[in-house]
Amino acid sequence: MSTTPSAAVLNLWYPISAGEDAKPGQRRSTVLLDQGLNYERGADGGLTVWRATDGATALPVIERYGFIWTSLGTPPAELFPIPEYAESDRFNICAGSIGVNVSAPRAIENFLDMGHFPYVHTGILGEEPHTEVKEYDVEISGERDEVLATRCRFFQPQAALSASEGIEVEYVYRVPHPYVAVLYKSCPAQPSRMDVIAIFCQPMGEEMVRAHLMLSMLDDVNTLTSMRRFQQTIFGQDRPILENQYPKKLPLDPRAETPIRADKSAIAYRRWLSQKGINYGVIPEAA
Repeated sequence: MSTTPSAAVLNLWYPISAGEDAKPGQRRSTVLLDQGLNYERGADGGLTVWRATDGATALPVIERYGFIWTSLGTPPAELFPIPEYAESDRFNICAGSIGVNVSAPRAIENFLDMGHFPYVHTGILGEEPHTEVKEYDVEISGERDEVLATRCRFFQPQAALSASEGIEVEYVYRVPHPYVAVLYKSCPAQPSRMDVIAIFCQPMGEEMVRAHLMLSMLDDVNTLTSMRRFQQTIFGQDRPILENQYPKKLPLDPRAETPIRADKSAIAYRRWLSQKGINYGVIPEAA
């Protein structure tokens, strides 16, 4: 039986589609938090989203970072900021929307995990014997209402499609929304700046998610198609790992799964979800 979403869950913005996939005059359907939704772009470019069971009431809708977002509750006036997206020399790419049989929090936690790079993304994001996750910093920011991990460093044989050799990559991870993670990684082509990769999760059910992938890249060599294919290859390697997770919901009790140093981000993320009262796609901490 599915959990009734708490107010903290209902009042969030959620991605439901890449904006480019919503053509004027074409009604489309999807599912969010076990609720069937319809959405349509008008001839003027405006968007309308409504429950499949209630065509009379329009839901909130905004279009940001290449995706259409809606809410089943009363969301904030604006979405979390990704200022890099507005920089004129970046390639902003909707890199795919992929269904995965796992909870949204599990997908976010996997995105934060550097420890699996050598074993799941061998020859691309990691390789043996470079398996150590070096010490890094994690904080839960009350001011920005997000989890932030900094000083993350990891050796990668192909850190990006534009990379020609292995380098130690610097990462910054942000979790500005319970079902969203934004990764900043050092850019081989412009060492003083960072590429941005984001995963926007649409929890269709508690154990089913559509992962919407966004790239904001500093790359004038590769094509949009090749960059999209590269990111989908990485996520395709993660997908079987995610779908074999047990339990599929994320336990919030810190004693439920044995933590190691590499899991500092995951521990902070679980604590933050618990503090916020997120109850969908998780196993709440016992009283």
